[in-house]
Amino acid sequence: MLVAVAVAGLVAGVAGLSIAVVAHNRVNQVVDECSEMLRRQLQVASGSVDERALRDLAIVHYDALKEMSGHRSFSLALINAVGDGVVVSSINGRTETRTYAKAVLGGQPVEMLSPEENQVLRAARLGKGPVVSMDDPLADFGNGDRTPTPSA
Repeated sequence: MLVAVAVAGLVAGVAGLSIAVVAHNRVNQVVDECSEMLRRQLQVASGSVDERALRDLAIVHYDALKEMSGHRSFSLALINAVGDGVVVSSINGRTETRTYAKAVLGGQPVEMLSPEENQVLRAARLGKGPVVSMDDPLADFGNGDRTPTPSA
């Protein structure tokens, strides 16, 4: 009985330590993102950047329809220094293509974004473009109270 309690305590301790390590890594990532955003916003505030000029862009390719057609769909974010711009997505299938454009104001989307669109917008705002991947850890963090929709 005592051995079982000791083993259970050991397992709980290892699980707790693992959770702490993951949380620590996520916190470090968020701190890095925040400091990068502040640095970029200070450039705008100091007047060294034309806030109307497009400066942040990113593109992500993906297979939106889960077909054998490859990663032919894409989302492209074009954002100026104050966070205004557009996210353009092209969903390509074997027989048709659909294109969507969604406005962005102050770094926040006006309409709900798909996970791919959210990823490309965040990457552009953080200066991680031009080409990003859906495997980038930026996808782990949501966009506040907005829940991404499964498709564009």
